[in-house]
Amino acid sequence: MSPHVMMIITKPCYVDKLTNLQNVLIVCVEDGDDAVSLVNGCVSFTELTQADETELPKPEISPDDTVAIPYSSGTTGLPKKVDGENPNLNLTGDDVILCFLPMFHTYALNSLILPAIRAGAAVLIVPRFELNLVMELIQRFKVTVVPVAPPVVLAFVKSPETERYDLSSVRIMISAAVTLRKELEDAVRLKFPNAILGQAYGMTESRMVAQSLSFARNPFRTKSGACGTVIRNAEIKVVDTITGVSLPCNKSGEICIRGDQLMKGKTLNDHDMFLFYIGFVDDDDEIFIVDRLKELIKFKGYQVAPAELEALLISHPFIEDAAVVAMKDEVAGEIPVAFVVRSEGSQLTEDDAKSHVNKQVIHYKRIMMVFFTDFIPKSPSGKILREDLRARLANGLMNHN
Repeated sequence: MSPHVMMIITKPCYVDKLTNLQNVLIVCVEDGDDAVSLVNGCVSFTELTQADETELPKPEISPDDTVAIPYSSGTTGLPKKVDGENPNLNLTGDDVILCFLPMFHTYALNSLILPAIRAGAAVLIVPRFELNLVMELIQRFKVTVVPVAPPVVLAFVKSPETERYDLSSVRIMISAAVTLRKELEDAVRLKFPNAILGQAYGMTESRMVAQSLSFARNPFRTKSGACGTVIRNAEIKVVDTITGVSLPCNKSGEICIRGDQLMKGKTLNDHDMFLFYIGFVDDDDEIFIVDRLKELIKFKGYQVAPAELEALLISHPFIEDAAVVAMKDEVAGEIPVAFVVRSEGSQLTEDDAKSHVNKQVIHYKRIMMVFFTDFIPKSPSGKILREDLRARLANGLMNHN
């Protein structure tokens, strides 16, 4: 935690996790589920709302002041704090926004909380994602905006329970945090008949880089699988991962961003920031993300994107979820292997899963092994924890049956 923290806002049930703090004010937010009385030394949020804010001295504010320190998801290591200036994303005052995303991530902060406060929209906060509960809340409160990550989209697509609920109030479903493949995007449209579905792309360090023009005041028709066009007052380029040379449209390379929205201390000497993602920009300026640069599997010099193979796997009717990682190989260097969660009652075999994918891809993208598992480990923002799966490979904790 930053040594400059002066206040922490939390719920009473989490106060015991805050230890060894000095000169830090703890504010507790109570709700109907909190049976815990306020701990000594804590201040009630309700008490603060009843105070007269005009009695406080007016602070001096600079446009360069740090307003938030969101934490990255820690997909490749421990979560890292990043200094950021004022974000700016608009929503309408009539929206009811469902929030089950972790609020310490920039996705929830920039796409939900701050824009909702600015617009006067309602935010319906859910502690964690539970499919039936979320659908019940959408129906009961006529939720209009549902921000999701691809694992949530997959849950909607695979569940027959969606037919029991009225989801017609949803006008916007925005997906971010992880690449949403075209096949999954097309499938979820059938579950939300009145919703405009689109994607956004960014990182903690860069905040939002691209957003679908489907959400604009004068919306544009966009392509499935695209994560939008670059936001205003920012520039984007795609460079060769080896030479650093800028690439033309429709050529995949590492994505770089330049603009005032970058977090403090995250620009390079030429003011470009490398986003560690492989992608391309098409002829209509729409951005397509292939995968994280660090996730690419190097098979005999060829680059294989796990996300492409995962999208094919989960399109199988008897596969509930899947993840693809690299496994060391003496001949090829690395080979693609899959961890698969079978649908309930399914007798899917390893050959069935491999055949479903391998007949649709070029030879160097073929899945070499399939391991069945009860679940795919994921971060709170929905990113697959591939390090956990690679550790299972290294320790021999796999199951072919």
